[in-house]
Amino acid sequence: MLQAVCFDYFNTCTSAVRRGNAHRRTAEVLGVDPAAWVELLDRTYDERIRGAYGGHFAGLRRLCTELGVEPTTAQLRAAVELRRAALRDDAPLRPETIPVLRALRAAGVRIAIVSDCWFELPLYLPCSPLAGVYDVAVYSVQVGHAKPHPAMYATACDLLDVDPGRCLYVGDGGGRELTGAARYGLTAVQLQAPDLGEHLTFDAEPDWRGAAVESLAEVLELVRAIRRVSAPMLVA
Repeated sequence: MLQAVCFDYFNTCTSAVRRGNAHRRTAEVLGVDPAAWVELLDRTYDERIRGAYGGHFAGLRRLCTELGVEPTTAQLRAAVELRRAALRDDAPLRPETIPVLRALRAAGVRIAIVSDCWFELPLYLPCSPLAGVYDVAVYSVQVGHAKPHPAMYATACDLLDVDPGRCLYVGDGGGRELTGAARYGLTAVQLQAPDLGEHLTFDAEPDWRGAAVESLAEVLELVRAIRRVSAPMLVA
């Protein structure tokens, strides 16, 4: 019987991610060129999400140094807050996310958030609107590996105390997460929401041919079918 669901965060729990003005403001606060800043963020993405750049102050300082700038502590503190603001503003939660997660937990299903990320999400998620509606969170920056590495799925299953075969994985496909989840033994489902397509993502999985849903609300139907029990009604 299905016991848990792992949700990707960006573009799955959230609406389609698009970079907003907070990135330009971050660059300006740090005294670096905004275009060079965004290019550097893209170029260092894989290393940053695996923890190679360290935490927030050390990582931001290293990025600035690569652009020939030595930021002050005050600049770094301001940049950290802007990075958190960018996460909130560029990736708002889908309206159905919290109701779906609450309904699943009410049905006895354990929930994990499994995300490729740098320092921002571990700082933000525990005090975000999602606080209290998931059981565990797995961050690549803390694991030291990113999806589709098996360590990400193994960590989630270990923390949830579930066998991979009794766990559903839901994601948009970034980081080739679906193939990685299926390879590890989870049942992988792609979210193909209407707002996805031009969203910010890395190493997408356009060749996925497995199960798919168009809304997180459909995950409830999948769980009902797999577990053959009635879940609580989704609250609008």
